[in-house]
Amino acid sequence: MTGTGDLGRRIIHCRERLGLTREQVAEHAAMSPGYLRYLEENPDILDTGALYRLADALRTTVHELLGGDRDRPPGRGPAMANPTLEELDREECLRLIEPGGIGRVAFQGSQGTAVLPVNYTMHRGAIVFRTASGGSMDRDLRTGLEGVDIKISFEVDRIDETNREGWSVLVQGPAHHVAPDEMAEVAGADVTPWVGGERRLYIRIVPQQIAGRRIHGG
Repeated sequence: MTGTGDLGRRIIHCRERLGLTREQVAEHAAMSPGYLRYLEENPDILDTGALYRLADALRTTVHELLGGDRDRPPGRGPAMANPTLEELDREECLRLIEPGGIGRVAFQGSQGTAVLPVNYTMHRGAIVFRTASGGSMDRDLRTGLEGVDIKISFEVDRIDETNREGWSVLVQGPAHHVAPDEMAEVAGADVTPWVGGERRLYIRIVPQQIAGRRIHGG
């Protein structure tokens, strides 16, 4: 018998990452969808055999499903036998980053080059994130010239260590401060920073240059 801890959150994360329904995972793991839902929503004790079947259905390992990889940096395992590096076109890059999540902005700040993680969403073809008004990012991304925005880089990646696959997308474009009279344009942008606080300034990046790579089996 194995203590699950916060197993439920990891099950949901793995299932949604794969785009699988609860019914699909339950069928592969030889358990009922109702029981899988119970595991996702409640801490419980899970039979070891069922745990291995569930990990297999989610294309991961028992170790990772139980959080054993929590403090391990990603990408430390060996590469697949015959990896293929594929260049992605603009449409595929936009499709990959469309769900939103966490990305990284990179720009030349007052203290040198800065690379910072941000929660983002895609809204009407643009990348939208929030920061603190008057903060260092707010100041560093202002040119001081009316109608002139600073061009910055924005990167998103996903790594599937179980299958030794992954992709990354790099976007470059102007970082526009959304003024109060423009807020109607981003009213539907559902983005909330993990770090909390008074981050009421919306910044919008309109993609100009987009490049992407995907690594997968040959």
